[in-house]
Amino acid sequence: MLKWIRRAALVLLLLLVAGLGTGWWLMRGSLPGLQGQAALPGLSAPVSIQRDALGVVTLDAANETDMARALGYVHAQERFFEMDLMRRTSAGELAELFGPIAVKLDKQHRVHRMRARVMANLDAFTGERAAQLQAYTDGVNAGLASLRVRPWPYLVLRQQPRRWELADSALTGYAMYFDLQDSQNTRELALWKMRPQLPPALFALLTHDGTEWDAPLFGQARGNALLPGADEVNLARLPMPASGDLAPLSDKGTPGSNNWAVSGALTADGRAIVADDMHLGLRAPNIWFRARLRYPDARARGGKVDISGFTLPGLPAVIVGSNTHIAWGFTNSYGDWADWAELALCPKGSPAQAPPAGTAACVPARDFDEPIRVAGGADVAFSVRETAWGPVLHEPAGGKALALRWTPQLRGSLRVSFADLAVAGDITEAFAVADKAGIPAQNFVVADASGRIGWRIIGGFPRRDPGCVASAPEQRVELDSGSPPAPATGGMAAGSEAAACSPWLTDATASPRLLDPASNRLWTANNRTMDTEGLKLAGDGGYALGARARQIRDDLFSRERFTEPQLLAIQLDDRAVFLDRWWALLQKEGKRAPAGALGALSTAAARWEGRATTQSVSYRLVRAWRLAVHARIADGLTAPAQVALGKDFVMPDLPQLEGVAWPLLDARPAHLLPRRFASWDALLEDAARQVRDDLAGQGPLGQRTWGERNTAKICHPLANALPGMLKPALCMPADPLPGDGAMPRVQGPSFGASERMVVSPGHEADGIIHMPGGQSGNPLSPFWGAGHEDWVHGRTTPFLPGKTEHTLTLKPE
Repeated sequence: MLKWIRRAALVLLLLLVAGLGTGWWLMRGSLPGLQGQAALPGLSAPVSIQRDALGVVTLDAANETDMARALGYVHAQERFFEMDLMRRTSAGELAELFGPIAVKLDKQHRVHRMRARVMANLDAFTGERAAQLQAYTDGVNAGLASLRVRPWPYLVLRQQPRRWELADSALTGYAMYFDLQDSQNTRELALWKMRPQLPPALFALLTHDGTEWDAPLFGQARGNALLPGADEVNLARLPMPASGDLAPLSDKGTPGSNNWAVSGALTADGRAIVADDMHLGLRAPNIWFRARLRYPDARARGGKVDISGFTLPGLPAVIVGSNTHIAWGFTNSYGDWADWAELALCPKGSPAQAPPAGTAACVPARDFDEPIRVAGGADVAFSVRETAWGPVLHEPAGGKALALRWTPQLRGSLRVSFADLAVAGDITEAFAVADKAGIPAQNFVVADASGRIGWRIIGGFPRRDPGCVASAPEQRVELDSGSPPAPATGGMAAGSEAAACSPWLTDATASPRLLDPASNRLWTANNRTMDTEGLKLAGDGGYALGARARQIRDDLFSRERFTEPQLLAIQLDDRAVFLDRWWALLQKEGKRAPAGALGALSTAAARWEGRATTQSVSYRLVRAWRLAVHARIADGLTAPAQVALGKDFVMPDLPQLEGVAWPLLDARPAHLLPRRFASWDALLEDAARQVRDDLAGQGPLGQRTWGERNTAKICHPLANALPGMLKPALCMPADPLPGDGAMPRVQGPSFGASERMVVSPGHEADGIIHMPGGQSGNPLSPFWGAGHEDWVHGRTTPFLPGKTEHTLTLKPE
């Protein structure tokens, strides 16, 4: 018996080794060729593709069309699976790859019918670049076909990759809309439902739109909220839920991005410098792909383009970077880019009815069948009801439906013309490109080689009717006459009779501009940048708390001369300035109640480093306590709405709650004390008890470091599909990470700086760059995770590609 057991074990071992060997061989087969020559049909001349030790590509082509074809070839060989995920995300087609687990997400995205809209408006996307986009498409398919084995994720999923189509590049761009904006407009809907259930003064307090931490480019800080008197709001007299559970307040933790610029007046030789770090979900490989693109172009100064930076696989363009004449970066704008409409829909299959005198007509809608294909299962039937306003997202029985108009549903919301930044020669030309660009609205900070700097929003503003206040969450309209349904192709009908607040068009020229600021400094960090008329145009889509922007602004005003390394130091600033006063409050409360949870927390957090370092215990405890206090205040202020709405209540994101919470803790008014607690002291103690108890299972409080909580989880999308022992092979190292959301160095376990860039146009050799996750999507590639350690540790690494290690020449067939 023992003999047979040994033989069986040996056979199993051999099978395991054979299986691993086969897997290794197949993965090797999907690696791109790095050396020699390869044929690429359609080229007008040979293209050189050089890679440095990190896999950063330098591409030399005879013209822009050849560049696009060759870049498509490279993107496909290194990142086709990731490109596939991007197009499927916006189209709502992930279940076709991943099976039933993705059906719910597909429904949320498919309701916008982005593939149908793209096909109906493809000419608006391509503009004058149809030839380059088609060349890119052909290059993608050639690069995919030239791999000996299909990309390894398709082997795991037992799928075949689907060919790339020109429309897929548009869907890749629209995937960024889903990433950067809320396709369900949940915050505005939650506030709208809540408003009638709260006294006006309480709703105004809850939605106060700023704090003392504001750092706008235009206007002044809003300041903290003024607390209403007991005659306006008395929580003790208002209903509260019977349940003992707190309404959950989300901890977004690490939202947003940073960019800033200093003009030539603040550098030794007159150069302007741009710094940019875009914060997104982190994965392996990174969402971006580094490249330097060089080719002749008569439109560019000197007749040649030389542009370096970050490309987005799926699109033939550098998204942020420097072209030796201008350098630019983006941060998400957080304007209000969506509006709801309450509609009395006509019965299915009936036209708009002539209304009785004094009443409104019903609104027609059209039903579209959008079956969702599911890997390993039957198609899931899914129907989208669409009005002239937009798709119906909520259709309560017996009530009015809620339809959503969202900017990417509109023609021209995505235009590849933003790629003309490659040939812009100065700020004036860069702003002219922005006037025609269609992208998710971003804070666009740009510097040029003459030392000038400027800011504006790039991307379309909704063109709303006069009198529409975009930032007011209660704005709803009723279509008072029958508007035609959307065409079958998915394009939105123009010239509707829809009433106020209707963003029928997007206007890329509407943004305020700030050129050559007197301070010689610009900064944005997803905070409110505008005021008065500009803010009326953009609205408030949930701007980030201003603490991060203010810390950046103060860092920029802390000196009168800057170099690239000094601006990198600001990107790596992990000082917890925002939490200084919360630490002081915890210490004060701990002395008042030393025997309770407050005493335990204050003792464990007695040593305040003032930074979100990986070894800091005090930062972790103070941060968690503040969030627990916020949750109790938010629960108390929304209690009447929770009772009235029941299961329909959703706690909205409240990014400016600090401007309410701190005045409450300062004054501690009895009439605004959440009813769950007998006193403000009891509220603070209860928050401390939650933090203490949540951490109790991990060991002593004094050993609970921030690095233990903020440990990198940056993995390939398929990592969870592997057995536990193999999962680390598809992840970056589990490094403890310094930084957090309310400081310039934004870093969470799987969210943070998707890139860092500090560069002066014309001085790219002095620039600095970081990118986590590496260039390649294949774990056997030498470029898998390349450069990641430099990002983790903030090492100064060159903006331009390094010494050429590999050269591949693509030749016309």
